[in-house]
Amino acid sequence: MSKYLNNALFWQKLDTLYLSNKVVIDKPKGYVHPLYANLVYPVDYGYISDTLANGEGIAVYKGTSKSGLQHLAISADILKKDVEVKLLIDCTDDEITEILFFLNQTDLQKSVLISRDNGIPAWAESDI
Repeated sequence: MSKYLNNALFWQKLDTLYLSNKVVIDKPKGYVHPLYANLVYPVDYGYISDTLANGEGIAVYKGTSKSGLQHLAISADILKKDVEVKLLIDCTDDEITEILFFLNQTDLQKSVLISRDNGIPAWAESDI
């Protein structure tokens, strides 16, 4: 999986949001979307409590490994006219592939995967 140049301090902030709040699963693996029967959640899906994104908690896909927060997906949705960030927590490579298929199966929404890189580029050495 390709990595984008990113900042360890950014991932540190995401870890803080994730580890300091509870993950609430409201759509377990196999849950069928109420409006679109072809959308079946490939892993547990929910949100991080006490956080805010798009009027709700930060979205989370929760897999079956113990890898922690290593990826996020950014989705552009033409139907909803928005962009969303979803954290991928404890996901195996196979689960990541299933999530990306799930997020990219319609022409109205497309997503990219951002993978964690612990390097700090020179432009990001300050945590001000």
